[in-house]
Amino acid sequence: MTIHIAETTGVGSIENFLGSTERLQLAALMHNVLTDADRFGDGRRTSIHEIPGHSHEQAMAVYEPAGRVEIPDIPQAAEKILQDAFDRARPALARIMPSITVCRPWTYVEYGAGQHITSHLDGIAPDPLTWPRQIAGISVVVAQADAGGDFYVETASSDRLWYRPAPDPEANGYAEGMWLAHDGADNSAAWFQQMPRTRWSVDPAPGTALLYGSQLAHGTLPVTAGRCAKFISWLAADEPAR
Repeated sequence: MTIHIAETTGVGSIENFLGSTERLQLAALMHNVLTDADRFGDGRRTSIHEIPGHSHEQAMAVYEPAGRVEIPDIPQAAEKILQDAFDRARPALARIMPSITVCRPWTYVEYGAGQHITSHLDGIAPDPLTWPRQIAGISVVVAQADAGGDFYVETASSDRLWYRPAPDPEANGYAEGMWLAHDGADNSAAWFQQMPRTRWSVDPAPGTALLYGSQLAHGTLPVTAGRCAKFISWLAADEPAR
């Protein structure tokens, strides 16, 4: 199975990825963790996002300028519910992102009034020429904000986004025509801030999984009322058997 550029720049959705009972179970599991909310919110000093040459605090200021709750080590029971949902969704995933073989561990995030995540690319992390390869992100809302907090992707035709074609694509597991985006495609880079982009936003029903390619810019709008809670992860491709 070779990786096509459309998988890393595409979008998709899986309705009813989580059922209502599963969402209630997840809410109960996270409620116990969130009794120490300050540890994961204002008191947090690390982030799942990294910017080479920048500290965790600097990366947080770029990606989440108004803060957020972020819990990368969720309870094992919650992880199992989400991984089981991923396994159920494999047939649907295979139609739109067929190279995906694994779902990485899940992270819980929560946004209050004024909080959001700024536009960025995840990239084919950690290295587009080694395995496994990050193909797409996945986001599942379990509690909607009263207003705001919509998820968005941004498309762009600018050559500035792209670093180079994938070298020797067949040998490296890519389809012909594969391109690799520049590293540092986030608001720490002036070129990214200035690059014209077109924004597409969505407010999915709770339990719906959103899929967004690893070479597609994405973010969220600020929450204006209430709180938005979701689980996020990354879908990757293992090295094909030879």
